[in-house]
Amino acid sequence: MAGVPNGFEFSVHSDRVEIRHHGRLATTLRKSAALKFLNAVERDDPQQVMARVTGNYKRGNERSSSHRP
Repeated sequence: MAGVPNGFEFSVHSDRVEIRHHGRLATTLRKSAALKFLNAVERDDPQQVMARVTGNYKRGNERSSSHRP
């Protein structure tokens, strides 16, 4: 299915969480943000959560076709 996030992975290191996208570091979460992330990953689809956290979720081309000529 097109548009489904993939290629994300995360690792937990003491008080921080590192999120990688296709092997490259995308973001690092610390303390309370890391705890919120870990809770969200347990509840929802991990790929979707990581895409949202890293900002790699919406690209600006989500407008409906009625706005285009």
